[in-house]
Amino acid sequence: MERLDKIVASTGRWSRREVKNLVRQGRVVVNGRQALSPEEKVDPDRTEIRLDGEPIIYARCTYVMLHKPAGVLTATEDSRQKTVLDLLPTAWRKKGLAPVGRLDKDAEGLLLLTDDGELTHRLLSPKYHVDKIYYARVGADLEPSDVEAFAAGMTLDDGLICRPAGLEILSERECLVTLQEGKFHQVKRMLAFRGKPVTYLKRLAMGPLQLDEGLAPGEYRLLTETETELLKSEVGHLLPERQKKL
Repeated sequence: MERLDKIVASTGRWSRREVKNLVRQGRVVVNGRQALSPEEKVDPDRTEIRLDGEPIIYARCTYVMLHKPAGVLTATEDSRQKTVLDLLPTAWRKKGLAPVGRLDKDAEGLLLLTDDGELTHRLLSPKYHVDKIYYARVGADLEPSDVEAFAAGMTLDDGLICRPAGLEILSERECLVTLQEGKFHQVKRMLAFRGKPVTYLKRLAMGPLQLDEGLAPGEYRLLTETETELLKSEVGHLLPERQKKL
């Protein structure tokens, strides 16, 4: 059972406060009758809810893939600079979406935004071993010894301990880095520690979720049902529909 105002607000078109006013105006109908109050509890899977005659479908959580452009902060708000949430439609921003992990301001690539707190926690926890894959260009030639250093793990000059990671050399100054953690500026710091300063960084994948190359920087779309299921299966976070069947 869920509160009526939560169900209607889950569409992202109205805030909880706006839904309260809509109910008071008699515009929300539950199973053919006017809603009694914004707080009334209903089963979203067994209840027909309409607003101004249009059906309301309960979206328990929202999952958005964004091709983050360089120059935009990975944050929910900032008084001086544009954030990734500023790139989304107003209706989606009302849903309380937050980025899963960070991408440096000058980096671009795959960024997942969601209001699913449990999934966010699992994707970011080293316990679940979710690979994050980055493409990097560097300012000095890469060497086999760099691959070995990444595989062994390293302790940086400032004391930061980095777990073993993957480094695949694509060319003299291009590589793929695979991490299962996401410490502050980690890709840049690990490569800089090896004398290979990063000149360009792009995240390509998070677990089974790969950046849709059809999205230009700054563009976004909802995850498909298949993408969502794969992502949740990666960390054992089942969809509600699948949980009911177990």
